[in-house]
Amino acid sequence: MDKFQAMEARQVAEVELRDQLDLASLPRHIAIIMDGNGRWAAQRGLPRIAGHKEGIRALQDVLEIGHELQIPYITLYAFSQENWKRPQSEIRLLMLLLQQYLTEERQRFQERGVRFLPIGRLDQLPSSVRSLVLEVAEETRHLTRRTLAVALSYGGRAEIVDAARKIAIEVQMGSLTPDQIDESLFEQYLSTWGLPDPDLLIRTSGEARISNFLPWQIAYTELYFTKTLWPDFRRCEALLALLDYQKRERRFGRISQTVSP
Repeated sequence: MDKFQAMEARQVAEVELRDQLDLASLPRHIAIIMDGNGRWAAQRGLPRIAGHKEGIRALQDVLEIGHELQIPYITLYAFSQENWKRPQSEIRLLMLLLQQYLTEERQRFQERGVRFLPIGRLDQLPSSVRSLVLEVAEETRHLTRRTLAVALSYGGRAEIVDAARKIAIEVQMGSLTPDQIDESLFEQYLSTWGLPDPDLLIRTSGEARISNFLPWQIAYTELYFTKTLWPDFRRCEALLALLDYQKRERRFGRISQTVSP
């Protein structure tokens, strides 16, 4: 099968998959751990950065599906706190790719009404990257059609610690009392405040763990793990994840509706 035939086959498969979707039962919020760029490149004898570049193309495919299906919220695990341990040369290239992506997409965000929301310890980013990230966040903060949250220098435990520290300061200052602290108040101090908790978490590359991503927020999230490496996770793969999600029964601790009393 040549490249054109393969593309045509995928288009046919995509149409068939979309026909199976229940558009009334789509997740409102999808979180994604984009894993496998390095392995994708290694399998092809390419430098790791080639995998990251192909990963951006996969991201564009997935975001396009999200736009077409009007998914209101998508959160991406783009760069974890642990990623700072990678070689400096790779970190520099990743930061450059982030800058290029935001520079190219900021106008599209405006056109499509997408709010760009960076979360994580942004002060740890290089100053030029941080400035661009905050600029795009500020110029899109009024947009309400969709939200694209991007976790940068992010760690879930660190986020919880930061929230606890802010609350402790307010208690110390007398603006809060310990009796006022409950789950509802606590989540107001998280970087995702204002976003609904994810309905679906997708992780690519075959790893079956959350890797410190949104541990508070995904308490009742449906988890979808696939062996597909992120650069190969395209439109059809995204639709397969959504179809799998629609097979789940989300009870949130309640008894199934199909169970007799």
